[in-house]
Amino acid sequence: MTAVPAPDPGPDAGAIWHYGDPLGEQRAAETESVFVDRSHRAVITLTGKDRQTWLHSISTQHVSDLPEGASTENLSLDGQGRVEDHWIQTELADTTYLDTEPWRGEPLLSYLRKMVFWAAVTPEAADLAVLSLLGPRLADRAVLDVVGLDALPSEMAAVPLAGGGFVRRMPAPAGQIELDLLVPREDCADWQHRLTQAGVRPAGVWTYEAHRVAARRPGWASTPTNERFPTKWAGSAGPGSGRTPGQRLLPRTRNRRAGAQPRQTAADAGAVASGRLGGSAVDR
Repeated sequence: MTAVPAPDPGPDAGAIWHYGDPLGEQRAAETESVFVDRSHRAVITLTGKDRQTWLHSISTQHVSDLPEGASTENLSLDGQGRVEDHWIQTELADTTYLDTEPWRGEPLLSYLRKMVFWAAVTPEAADLAVLSLLGPRLADRAVLDVVGLDALPSEMAAVPLAGGGFVRRMPAPAGQIELDLLVPREDCADWQHRLTQAGVRPAGVWTYEAHRVAARRPGWASTPTNERFPTKWAGSAGPGSGRTPGQRLLPRTRNRRAGAQPRQTAADAGAVASGRLGGSAVDR
């Protein structure tokens, strides 16, 4: 295999675009199983008894009582309501995990530390690597055994891994499966070897992006920076969530009818009824 790295600088810097056969990798993700090394992503942990209520107060999603083992998507907005940061959030073993775009790791961590004030919460960088597994054959016994699962978890649910880290199931198109492994960085190569031995093929981030688009999940790098709370991110906001800058835009975004652009909003009856919008959690 010939690995084709993403250019640096660029949104995928540090990742592999593909391994010489991008279309074949994408077909394998649709019919078999692949893993995508997304270890360039930044991971942050929050510890301390106030971590949930504190994060709830400065972000868009309702996370003050996020249950053990639950995951959701969340945003931070600037004073004009523009998206500054997007992250996947998981609650596990008295720790809140946030994984975000690689170039936003340090700015997000700096922002969180500045916002602690008197709260009992400690934001820290975590040395965890993200591996995303895609494909219907992730349910095969050989793959489950490597991951250490008796059965697949529910969507947006996470369970701890025996060697550290956790596995999380993400929303996926019908008939598809997506798992995220967040593993100790020093074990990342070993995990890739074990997955390959179980028949899971390596694929580049182009395959992951194709899968994300098919699942109708927005991507941070595709969001114009001058767009004020774009409705494609509405699944990352809860109506009872915090007081982050730009938060006043949320009720208007959720309730607008006339003149809405031709894409889903949080007011869509189907999205609200199902608790999902574009594959992300809506005020779970």
